Amino acid sequence: MPDLSPSPRPIWRRLLVGALLIVFASATATAAAGFRELDRVVTAFRDGEVLDLGRSLAEAEAGQPQTIMLIGSDERPRWSPNFEDKARSDTILLVRLDPARGATAILSLPRDLKVTVPGRGTRKLNNAYEEGGPKLALETVKNLTGLRINHVVNVDFDGFQRGVNALNCIYVDIDRRYFNDNSGFDDYATINVQPGYQRMCGKDSLDYVRYRHEDNDLVRAARQQEYLRQVKQQVSVGDLLSDRRRLIEIFGRYSSSDIRSRSEVVRLAKLAVASAGRPVQEVHFKGEIGETYVTASSAAIRELTREFLGVRATEGPRGQAREERQPDRARQPRRRTPVPLEDTSAEGRLQATAAQRRGARIPVYYPTSRAPRSLFAGLPRVYGLKVPGGPPYSSYRMVLKADEVGQYYGVQGTAWKDAPILSGPVEERRRGGRTFEVYKDGDRVRLVAWRTDAGVYWISNTLLQSLSERQMLAIAESTRRL
Repeated sequence: MPDLSPSPRPIWRRLLVGALLIVFASATATAAAGFRELDRVVTAFRDGEVLDLGRSLAEAEAGQPQTIMLIGSDERPRWSPNFEDKARSDTILLVRLDPARGATAILSLPRDLKVTVPGRGTRKLNNAYEEGGPKLALETVKNLTGLRINHVVNVDFDGFQRGVNALNCIYVDIDRRYFNDNSGFDDYATINVQPGYQRMCGKDSLDYVRYRHEDNDLVRAARQQEYLRQVKQQVSVGDLLSDRRRLIEIFGRYSSSDIRSRSEVVRLAKLAVASAGRPVQEVHFKGEIGETYVTASSAAIRELTREFLGVRATEGPRGQAREERQPDRARQPRRRTPVPLEDTSAEGRLQATAAQRRGARIPVYYPTSRAPRSLFAGLPRVYGLKVPGGPPYSSYRMVLKADEVGQYYGVQGTAWKDAPILSGPVEERRRGGRTFEVYKDGDRVRLVAWRTDAGVYWISNTLLQSLSERQMLAIAESTRRL
């Protein structure tokens, strides 16, 4: 079964946890200051629509773990040209705050998941929200998973965009061009995002994480998970505190929730503070993608729930790779199979020459090896990477399309040596006279980078992280300077 983690709205989780962290982090000076911040958060929750969910929610004792259901609805403001009376749940995301487990668990449920909606019959999961709002969506998720859910928070599109902007936008490693002009009035949003590492603000971020024009739920989920990882890497508690009043205002205006009392906010805030330094573990939904529905067996759902409650990250890539698993080298130490790659020296050199002619002002490195059955997707993009308060950094991106739907990897070069993507834990490998920095996401390699006096360069894995560690290192080692 492929792994599916559809439609996370990462910034919504940051807004929620960030708002709660503010309560106690701001209270270190005096108790009076703490109560003022507490009252601001409580007021923000009350300013939004209060969800009346009756007895559908579970009570949580002080200090005990809690499960929060975040709904990202496609509800648009009434002044929007695309306004509809009925909104759908574009995202349903479960967050488990359990400091005792050492991590925060995140589980996304596919919008097209085949479920039984109470009183309505067989439907897609997002139809539950459309037909009965947050309450029916909550009952559907509870029946599906058997989980006790303590709170529900609903955030709309406008809140997402404003939240990203309030955090001064996010630097994102874009794997390829995302384009749709919607001239045929289709169901897909207008988007024009170019490949390469860049700063993305609210509208482009929303269009990027929602994009589903030329891929599937599996790829869409992986794209959103990667966005979440980059948000978490860049947004610190200090950033949240410095923008706390604006974030709280946005959260209150563009969200609805069952949370309405001081005691509820305090219990959640304590859990959020205790969880602040813990890693986020993604629990990937396992199911089958069909023409109409995503389906999953009862056994698969039970296993998913166990992983979520136990805060155990799913191992392996975010989806299925075509490459077969290599023999266990511990068992067969004398047999080392060659890394499956193809020669691309001539085409790579043409790419590098094109980058120079297009105005690259840093040395251009190009790959002389590539993954089997992959091809360069057009000419490289050469651009200035914009950073607030300074001149743009000369940068380029070469894009290669892998032999799977929606899967791209590539070579990035930039004169910005302190790019946020290269912060965090790193392993160093010495190969071919060069030192490579290896950045991992769980047990998979997402990035292999190297540095020169002129800039930094890296090989980005596909969104499904389907290239193996050996392939990633071999491609990086194969790079040559024009």
